[in-house]
Amino acid sequence: MKSLKTTFKAAVAALAIIGGAGLMPAHADEQYFPLQSYRVGPYAAGGTGFFGGFIDYLNLINTRDGGVNGVKLTWDECETQYEVERGVECYERQKSHSNAAAWNPLSVGIAYAMIDRITGDKVPLITVNHGRTDSTDGRVFPYVFPLLLNPYSETSGIVNYLASKEGGLDKLKGKKIVVLYHGSPYGKETIPIYDLLAEKYGFTVQQIEVPHPGNEQQSQWLTIRRAKPDYVVLRGWGVMNPVALKTAAKVGFPASKIVGNVWSNSEEDVIPAGEAAVGYTAITTQASGQQYPVLQEIVKTLYDQGKGNLEDKKRIGSVYHNLGIVNGILNVEAIRTAQEKFGKRTLTGDEVRWGFEHLKLDEAKVAALGAKDLFHSINVSWDNHEGDGYVTFQQWDGKKWNVVSDWIAPDWKLLRPIIEKSSEAYAKEKGIKLRTAADAEGTVTTN
Repeated sequence: MKSLKTTFKAAVAALAIIGGAGLMPAHADEQYFPLQSYRVGPYAAGGTGFFGGFIDYLNLINTRDGGVNGVKLTWDECETQYEVERGVECYERQKSHSNAAAWNPLSVGIAYAMIDRITGDKVPLITVNHGRTDSTDGRVFPYVFPLLLNPYSETSGIVNYLASKEGGLDKLKGKKIVVLYHGSPYGKETIPIYDLLAEKYGFTVQQIEVPHPGNEQQSQWLTIRRAKPDYVVLRGWGVMNPVALKTAAKVGFPASKIVGNVWSNSEEDVIPAGEAAVGYTAITTQASGQQYPVLQEIVKTLYDQGKGNLEDKKRIGSVYHNLGIVNGILNVEAIRTAQEKFGKRTLTGDEVRWGFEHLKLDEAKVAALGAKDLFHSINVSWDNHEGDGYVTFQQWDGKKWNVVSDWIAPDWKLLRPIIEKSSEAYAKEKGIKLRTAADAEGTVTTN
């Protein structure tokens, strides 16, 4: 009885403290994000930047707005070191948490390992700028979203950019392009698309692999020097990128003729290369810099108060940091969209899936969110889980990235049939029935 009285008194005291402090009720609605982050290991630069930006945006929404329509955003991190096995272990550990909104692993390997799992759980898997290209087809992959840019759209965007430099797609005929790719499923994903576009537009393509992690590339660049290509497309990741730029300089290949893909476009890719990176150009879905209103809000609300996630303030507005912020915008706006249909409360993963499938951010809405010119737009639907696929190109001047192109769209008419052929083959192999629009709008799992 004594212990019962003690427990009761403690409970009353605790309630008094809570009431006096004016804190939120214990059962306030919360929306949870499981973060499979990587802050150590060979790809820590990407992980710390991206997850730092993602967390900064979630923190901004909580601090400035009190959450999304009163629903507080929560999260925890589980370290993967960018390793698939660790990523799956994190998934198994974090999936027990209720009210998960979406998974955002920023890893091709981890994403592939999770597709069947999250489909069974009915929780979205967001693979911004990466992942399985055919997961763009929402008829087959209802819970996977390669938002902003899939690898095939990236390939088309790069070729369209090179064509603009030459004076048109017809001017690519007879040109020679080398694709230097990371020796991984990610690196190999676009091999058939470069071959297809070479055949379509009449340029020759030579595709050369660099074994993971890419510390040694002398033989590859000697091969490139002998080939004398008009352009080299760098499909790298991590340490492979600065090594490529430094090795290119050693063999006398100019950086101005190298175009990096979306995972070869960060400050961490060029700064270690020093002068060898000056003049190098790379594709991006989001611009770098702190000049955007949403970045200025994050600095004022978080970093000026000592609450920012990045340890090094010099990285605020960097490519990876801004990608994390944009990813935060997409996740938050999907929740906001879903709340309009299902109520301003904690949502199920399936309800958040519906929100992503109705995520429409035109240029005016992007501007209203403080992100004008940070990224272009996104228009997701039940069967198109990528969006618009708009990209721009930035050139490194030795100190900062400078935008050197307009927003460029991929060749959707060419790519969509290829995507559907692949996704339908996957569906047949897995015994998956193709979804319809009615299916997507039908029964949604709710709380």
